[in-house]
Amino acid sequence: MVDQMEEVRVTPVAKLWRPRRVLITPDALALPYGQAMLARAEQSGAEVIKLKANRLAGLTGEDARKAYANAKTTLAIVVSPPGQRRLQPIPPSADWQFHIAQGCPAHCQYCYLAGSLSGPPVTRAYANLEEILDSLKAYAGKGTITSKSTERAGEGTTFEASCYTDPLGIEHLTGALAASIRFFGLWEAPVQLRWTTKFDAVDGLLAIDHRGRTRVRFSLNAASVSRDFEGGTANVTQRLQALRKMASAGYPVGLTIAPIMPITNWRQEYADLFLGVAQALQGISAVDLTAELITHRFTPGSKEVLIGWYPKTTLDLREEARTQKRTKFGGFKYVYPKDSMGEMRMFFQEMIATHLPEAKILYWT
Repeated sequence: MVDQMEEVRVTPVAKLWRPRRVLITPDALALPYGQAMLARAEQSGAEVIKLKANRLAGLTGEDARKAYANAKTTLAIVVSPPGQRRLQPIPPSADWQFHIAQGCPAHCQYCYLAGSLSGPPVTRAYANLEEILDSLKAYAGKGTITSKSTERAGEGTTFEASCYTDPLGIEHLTGALAASIRFFGLWEAPVQLRWTTKFDAVDGLLAIDHRGRTRVRFSLNAASVSRDFEGGTANVTQRLQALRKMASAGYPVGLTIAPIMPITNWRQEYADLFLGVAQALQGISAVDLTAELITHRFTPGSKEVLIGWYPKTTLDLREEARTQKRTKFGGFKYVYPKDSMGEMRMFFQEMIATHLPEAKILYWT
């Protein structure tokens, strides 16, 4: 059972998102977990709007920028639709993706959700968490990314919870990560919960009996990329401190280096990043560490959305500097040219071998 009313502990120095308003649907309000989220939101000082129907309203604005601002300051407590509980694979990361929330409170100017989710980027938290977690049991042993992989079989069946959200960024309001970690800890099977974050409020998760079945990955980047393009997040130093805390608590941990960009002086900046990771993990024995290396890419649609959200961005979205790569759905995305990709890949492999020889590189993309 999910402990809906358990208090969520956070470190006082963590950067916590405070929504200006919270919308809750009737179906979500009828569930104990929805009521618990609403109580936390009310304690944070948010305006609460109890909707009369099970659909969201009032998220539009006069233009894309105002609609974005309205959505980014709103938390919607809703019930996930049945279709989301029919899981889909998420290569190359994990066997399955599932959703405890959708949307993110951060302001990353390269945001991948711009091309993935339709409508204003409101953060939706799901009140039927117990139902969502129980539905995962039918998928154990049935994946194709790690379950059937010789190289990654030790991870078991993997379930990714951060495909469309940063769950740690809203954990102080939802408690969904703590509940999910406990669920996987009690699940006597070769399974693994996976999530990635740009936040650092991990103190409330350190004492949970995770039994090694949760891998938290910290999304990290060069200092200038984080400074210029990752608004509303914990800084790199804070994330490295959180990485150390989670590794010290025995969690399997990981690095999501993304999105990798060949910025000015990129070699030095990324070398500094890997040195910082090595220093953060120094003295911790038997760290279970992985690395996922993801280069920057965008689609014509995501570029249009991002420019609407961030009209003054300095993010390099020049199509003429990229190569088109076809997707499995018949579209295409803009990626770095082959020579640049090869140069960066070799460099990152060398940095990991030098500074983090115990790390296992899961993929480069």
